Amino acid sequence: MKNMTRRAFVGTSGLLAATLAACSGNAAPADSGSAAGSAAADQPASYGDDNATVYWLNFKPEIADLLVELAKDYEKATGVTIKVETAASGTYEQTLTARMDKEDQAPTLFVIGNQASVKSWGDYALDLAGTDIQAEEIDDTYDLYDESGKLVSQGYCYECYGIIVNKDLVEKAGHSLDEITNFDGLKTVVEDIHSRASELGFDAFTACDMSDDSSWRFTGHMANLEYFYEEKKAGAKWEECPATITGEYLPNYKQLFDLCINNCTVDPGTLSTGGTYANGQEFIDGKAAFDVQGSWQYATYAAAQPNTVMIPYYCGVEGEEQAGLNCGTENCWAVNANFDEDKQQKTIDFMVWLVSDPDASAKLVEQLGIMPFKNAAESTNGYLNDAAALTANGNYVMDWATNFQPNVDDYRKGLVSALNAYCADQSDANWDAVKTAFVDGWAKQYEKANK
Repeated sequence: MKNMTRRAFVGTSGLLAATLAACSGNAAPADSGSAAGSAAADQPASYGDDNATVYWLNFKPEIADLLVELAKDYEKATGVTIKVETAASGTYEQTLTARMDKEDQAPTLFVIGNQASVKSWGDYALDLAGTDIQAEEIDDTYDLYDESGKLVSQGYCYECYGIIVNKDLVEKAGHSLDEITNFDGLKTVVEDIHSRASELGFDAFTACDMSDDSSWRFTGHMANLEYFYEEKKAGAKWEECPATITGEYLPNYKQLFDLCINNCTVDPGTLSTGGTYANGQEFIDGKAAFDVQGSWQYATYAAAQPNTVMIPYYCGVEGEEQAGLNCGTENCWAVNANFDEDKQQKTIDFMVWLVSDPDASAKLVEQLGIMPFKNAAESTNGYLNDAAALTANGNYVMDWATNFQPNVDDYRKGLVSALNAYCADQSDANWDAVKTAFVDGWAKQYEKANK
């Protein structure tokens, strides 16, 4: 392995969702999200040992158990040994750094999910152009390249996020989804349900916990509405991380955030401690009609609540009746260039199997929603279908401008701290501190990241 010094992690600079037709996957996330990424168990399932031929350092905790199952299946079918390790939610960068620093623990397959990671890890990545996994691809919208044009990583699934609605509960409360086409309609329905929660037996929103396993929904995902509308007003998507933002659409963020925290299952003053949201358990149990989440939740939610849909972040922006969902991905595979050709090829063979084997790809698609490969199983994800339907209707796509958040971990910590103070005391002064964290915090972290 090359003896490389890892570059300092710079602020998140992003890949962009192009169209929702691309996101809908017949041709956009975590987390993960995550994006950001969806939270799962604190200690996700892992499998295999350091002597394995193929070692995947997984980005998405919510598919950890499935990957262990698939690794075992592949070993039985091929005899090639597989190690799967899943980084705990919010720790992927730290985990990858620790593994790459030790030659005998470095993954052969890992995630480079945005342009910041390309700068940090691109030297470690094999050029995937012309490889067998690239030949399987049917949509390159989310592929990432370095400055030389090297194909550093391939998007392997696309996601969307917004507000998930239990239609049955909305109708039980005497309302219809047809009422919700903008913020005013959402506000009317939400506040009525919350006011009658004890009578109805369910509330409006799930708990809006600001603990580490939930805060990303608001400091990463919902924050995107502010960044996206700045982009939209400018008339062009950001091509690189801007040094500053204006915060012009923070009043719109505030409207939606206030609606969520003041009409959820718990008192806003308790949100900083968390522990209530539990990855959407209240929504699963039918205790809340609305949930701020993403397409990765579909399989779990559909099994418990079969009549749910995803709607946009309605926040009072003019013309939002034509809004679509937030689509993109940070789930992009990279193959470690510092191993010999045999390990590289066996890693690629494993990737090809994951996206082409009927059983394996069907199981992954059930969890991930869409995999843009010609032999992958078709998506059964209803929330991604909702996204596609909105686009087909002419609605605009909200791309993942949130991927540009500079020095993302430190930036979001500042947002969480300010939002916690605001939840505990919704004063003008505390909201001013939130604005400072959003706007001045952006400039500060951009400067730190680009020294």
